[in-house]
Amino acid sequence: MEFDFLSPVDNEIVQFVASLSSQNLGSKVAFHTDKDFPDVDKIKIAIIGVPENRGDFNAYEEVNLVFIRKELYKLYPGNWQSSIADLGDILPGNSLEDTFFALKEVVSKLLKKGIIPVILGGTQDLTYPLYRAYDKLEQMVNIVSIDSKFDIGKPEDGISSNSYLGKIILDEPNNLFNYCNIGFQTYFNSQEEIDLIEKLYFDAYRLGEISNNITLSEPVLRDADLVSLDLTTVKSSDSGNLYNFTPNGFNGKEICSLSRYAGISDKVSCFGLFNHNNTKEEAVLIAQIVWYFIEGINFRSNEYPFSSKNNYSKYIVPLEEEEIVFYKSNKTERWWIEIPFFSNSHNKLKKNTLLPCSHEEYLTACNQEIPERWWKAQRKNII
Repeated sequence: MEFDFLSPVDNEIVQFVASLSSQNLGSKVAFHTDKDFPDVDKIKIAIIGVPENRGDFNAYEEVNLVFIRKELYKLYPGNWQSSIADLGDILPGNSLEDTFFALKEVVSKLLKKGIIPVILGGTQDLTYPLYRAYDKLEQMVNIVSIDSKFDIGKPEDGISSNSYLGKIILDEPNNLFNYCNIGFQTYFNSQEEIDLIEKLYFDAYRLGEISNNITLSEPVLRDADLVSLDLTTVKSSDSGNLYNFTPNGFNGKEICSLSRYAGISDKVSCFGLFNHNNTKEEAVLIAQIVWYFIEGINFRSNEYPFSSKNNYSKYIVPLEEEEIVFYKSNKTERWWIEIPFFSNSHNKLKKNTLLPCSHEEYLTACNQEIPERWWKAQRKNII
């Protein structure tokens, strides 16, 4: 079988879904059971559990995904067209590397079929095999992490939920084009890490910036391939996670808005949620985060990549030494900025010459200032 690494959904969940109304979300989902495996050629979204937490040295119990699934499947779907399947769990292997290999293989196959995996972790080091799943697609990868920390760590630390990004940056093949952090809190990150993010021309938005204007995150998520969400970035008063107490963070409404932005992005092809605390209270929020991601997928406008530039208005902004080109969608009024392509660049970047941006960045250019994200993207393109 093509997906040998997947174990069936717990019978408790199957029986729970059978007791629900035909109007609940669970009744619209195809399940991997002891007797049946969904036809993957007929689905758009695949939910997969990965109860692996050996990447957190402080983990004290097994990961429980039953609460999350129950809370999710008893919700009611919107006016959705995308078909959903719960493919079950990738159980922890003999070693952490075994789990990574199984997750990479499963997700890689789903990506090739155009199916969007929604990963219920587990710890956030599982982001690394999700990134490696793109290797066979021969493309550069943009990662967005919704997290209070950068999780770079030190090379000698090995991989963990607090150091997976360092491994992504250093390991070959290096297919990472851009990393962006949404919601970091300065006091959780060393100055050395903050300087490294800047040196690599990566993007980072502080919690306060996004909370004050959450629309700043939309162009960033529109350009992402992989979105990794650390649930400890939500403040405990909203998440119910009192074990890892977090006084500051996103509230429930904000984290669901970010999830919807990720879903509505035409480019996001994998979404993972990590570092929850196994409680019924937090499961309620996680279920709603997943719901909003699926909601977003069902409202995608299919504007990336451009099928025809006839549906866009072109704006040319002359600067002193540059001429910056913008495109505005006549359908959604979203903006893109053109990144010059250089012949000495990595050939995998040929497809990525348009960078999502905001109307504010267009106005910045009109004021004779080069938008920061354009400058960073150009630097990465030249190097």
